[in-house]
Amino acid sequence: MKARVHVMLKNGVLDPQGEAVRHALGSLGFDGVSGVRQGKVIDLDLTETDADKARASVTEMCEKLLANTVIESYTIELG
Repeated sequence: MKARVHVMLKNGVLDPQGEAVRHALGSLGFDGVSGVRQGKVIDLDLTETDADKARASVTEMCEKLLANTVIESYTIELG
């Protein structure tokens, strides 16, 4: 089973990388961009075949390592 985790900074947390991208886009002539939030995507290949168990395992991975839950939120997609 495959899992994809999307990790983003929570709303209200400053995103200096996103702001740098927004500024760079403006410098390249893309003036219509008023905000950018940058995150990360993590793809996992799991041996688990039960979706509920896989989701529980990936959630634990996120809580312990993949996301800093104080400032980041995450979503999990299973496929």
